[in-house]
Amino acid sequence: MSTVLYPGSFDPFHLGHLDVVEQATALFGEVVVAVMHNPDKPSGVLSTDQRVSLISASCSHLPNVSVRSFPGLAVDAALSVNALCIVKGLRTSGDFEVEQQMAHTNFAVAGVRSVYVPCQPRFSFVSSRFIRDIAAHGGDVSSMVPSAVSDALASLFSPRSK
Repeated sequence: MSTVLYPGSFDPFHLGHLDVVEQATALFGEVVVAVMHNPDKPSGVLSTDQRVSLISASCSHLPNVSVRSFPGLAVDAALSVNALCIVKGLRTSGDFEVEQQMAHTNFAVAGVRSVYVPCQPRFSFVSSRFIRDIAAHGGDVSSMVPSAVSDALASLFSPRSK
């Protein structure tokens, strides 16, 4: 059984992310979900601690998943947990272009390889950016995020005014 790192900002964690975690556990065994943060930048809609807590709750049915926050580079986080590789989810060909450049850079800088996991088609449109926007305007995001995340976002934002 190998350990892999699944890095991201996860602001917020959504069902597409969960799909990638579930696939990675089936393929590799141990998955460390790495909530990446830059201490010099604002934390986003959800704090780093909130993200770690919500991802942990969302992945509680997966015993081989741990969730931790890391500052700095994903390759440094991967090396710190002795990860076989970095796992990245792909939704569209546009994701591939961005992730391929990052994968080549990560390998050149630290010798860390990347493996791509395509998300299920039903999650191909799900985006943290859209979820934040919908939730901020009082919309219902419960079909795109785990229930713990939906509850947290609902408590952060007031319902849409009618």
